[in-house]
Amino acid sequence: MAFPEPDGDRWTGLGTGPLPLAEAHAFLHDERAGGVAVFVGVTRRWTDGVETDRIWYEAYEPMAEAELRRLLAEAERRWPVQKGVALHRLGAVEAGEASVVVGASCPHRAEAFEACRWLIDTLKAEVPIWKQERHGASGRAAWVRPTGA
Repeated sequence: MAFPEPDGDRWTGLGTGPLPLAEAHAFLHDERAGGVAVFVGVTRRWTDGVETDRIWYEAYEPMAEAELRRLLAEAERRWPVQKGVALHRLGAVEAGEASVVVGASCPHRAEAFEACRWLIDTLKAEVPIWKQERHGASGRAAWVRPTGA
């Protein structure tokens, strides 16, 4: 499933395969904005000494997509966001690969940083996307409880 196209000044959605990171960064550039902040979440190989070789993401897609749109709308109410991005992968994401990208362009850098930080923290805490980690040589899989961190 390919990622959707941008909708005006917002680009949200779910998809499989590599995230369009360069395109998301380019999309955020706007002549009204002096600050562009982007966060890319990557599957880390090691957590507390335990090896993870991949994460499997699932979502209740209609609700997750609606929540991503709601988050960008809320960010626009809180900060002067000119353009926003919230894209998340589904399915298998190998260690070292990106699973999520969020970003905001605003007139000033502080606003862009704040909006971007709020977007990723709120996305992780509120959007119905679940992840299962598969651990290295053991092959053990475990569902991970979402957090805001």
